[in-house]
Amino acid sequence: MGRMLVVIGLAIAAVGLLWPWLGRLGLGPLPGDIRIRGEHGAFYFPITICIVVSIALSLLLWLINR
Repeated sequence: MGRMLVVIGLAIAAVGLLWPWLGRLGLGPLPGDIRIRGEHGAFYFPITICIVVSIALSLLLWLINR
């Protein structure tokens, strides 16, 4: 369990460091993302990107634990 937490922590740190370059990959607003614009602000929830990332991480963790 401890090793898994360290790996997850390192992965989060790597994503944080690579964030400026990951933004250029074209994972911007995808079909299915929720965008609401009002008079006083806007709300954006990238639900499609969350699903894609979840599937990718599940597959990666399955391969690691295999």
